[in-house]
Amino acid sequence: MTAAVRSGSDYVQAGNEVDVVLAAYRSRLPVMLTGPTGCGKTRLVEHLGAQLGLPVVTISCHDDLTSADLVGRFTVSGGDVAWHDGPLTRAVKTGAICYLDEVVEARHDSLAVLHALTDHRRTLYLDRSDEVVTAPDSFMLISSYNPAYRSTLKDLKPSFRQRFVTVPLTYLPPDRERDVIIAEAGVAAGVAERLVSCATAIRGADKAFHLEPPSTRVLVAAARLTAAGVDEFTAVESCVLAPLSSDGAISDGLRAVASAVFP
Repeated sequence: MTAAVRSGSDYVQAGNEVDVVLAAYRSRLPVMLTGPTGCGKTRLVEHLGAQLGLPVVTISCHDDLTSADLVGRFTVSGGDVAWHDGPLTRAVKTGAICYLDEVVEARHDSLAVLHALTDHRRTLYLDRSDEVVTAPDSFMLISSYNPAYRSTLKDLKPSFRQRFVTVPLTYLPPDRERDVIIAEAGVAAGVAERLVSCATAIRGADKAFHLEPPSTRVLVAAARLTAAGVDEFTAVESCVLAPLSSDGAISDGLRAVASAVFP
């Protein structure tokens, strides 16, 4: 299944991923989007929110994220103690889409608050405020992560993954990726084709380089630099090659690949 990428204000569906996510929404099932960095996971969530007319509450997951950061906490102000809902609780109460970006980065104990929300109960238990919140039909929980570049220390439990409908995404086919770059950066077709050719060559040599391949996002960034007057190879080196590795030998290999496309 390929990733859907929005071009400007439009959204281009490359496969049936939008249909699957919409079916999960109608069935009140949580969704897990998987795929490499910059392949369109966040764009897909944004499109879903726009299509359904729902706000998207995005939570960027990290090591220090606690359950209180998700559901809320009591705070003291002026001598008064008051409960303040966290972003997850607000999303549930308002029937929004809650998007947990890179959920694999969160601690397992923090994710435990999602258990009752991701099964038939669709309920959020706020133990500290002694409140039980049942999600309205419009609420949807979407998580995302990149399974290819996780470490053995950071992985999702199988029991947690099985709570979600998993929708795998990957990069667009070259012709679709070229069209997205043209639409978003306003460059000529030849520039976009060379950028895609460079990225495709690096992605094909991924096992040799042992690095995360360049995303559509960095190709659009390089195209925008080019549109602003930067020469193509410098734009590629700055936006595509340099972020991939700081290892000198690997960097030299990446430049050799790029040089074959941008002589």
